[in-house]
Amino acid sequence: MTVRLDALTVDALDPHRLARFWGGLLGWTPVADPHAPASLEPTDDTTFRLRFLPTDAPKTTQNRMHVEVTSETPGHQDRTVARALELGGRHVDVGQRPEEGHVVLADPEGNELCVLGAGNTWLADCGFFGDVACDGTHAVGVFWSEALGWPLVWDEGEETAVRSPSGGPKIAWGGPPLMPSTGRDRLRFDVAVPAAEADAELARLEGLGARRLTDGPDADGSWRVADVDGTEFRLLVD
Repeated sequence: MTVRLDALTVDALDPHRLARFWGGLLGWTPVADPHAPASLEPTDDTTFRLRFLPTDAPKTTQNRMHVEVTSETPGHQDRTVARALELGGRHVDVGQRPEEGHVVLADPEGNELCVLGAGNTWLADCGFFGDVACDGTHAVGVFWSEALGWPLVWDEGEETAVRSPSGGPKIAWGGPPLMPSTGRDRLRFDVAVPAAEADAELARLEGLGARRLTDGPDADGSWRVADVDGTEFRLLVD
């Protein structure tokens, strides 16, 4: 048994507002979700949800994980940027250079996202939701490949990427130098496993290098776990 990537979760001061932004940008559908007050179901070949969890802590540093969307033409890129701004996004500067061809934006709470230019070969076989770009070591890419049972679709030097066998966006790790960790990341993964498999799966993940962050499950039965880089994720028990 391997865990299933259930959602990319986002901490939010206003979960419903962020859900409206991302739903409007991606064209995804709001859905009732026992694990969050606001959640979006994909309408494309993405195999996981977007889930928005309430927090009282405002964003203060650049995220170590962000979404990248693709463009079919320069006009398509312009329309995506305009749509994001209409929905409450804004331009941000993270040190990008004009010749790189992508536009860096932030959602209404400051979470970074990239609108890539047309002709991007890295995501040529992906849809509009191109990838989740993460800060992380080579080891963490290998960890997630084995944890999810997803193949490594990129493994060059320190850079890795995985992708579901059924398609959807890639999840990529850029290798060092890594951004400093300032505590719990605002964007995290939720993975899920049937209740009957939970103990065995926790043990398997620990065998791959994960560690439990608490002595027991949270009130909803989920476990807080860290991957081999120490990045937190949540194991949901179905």
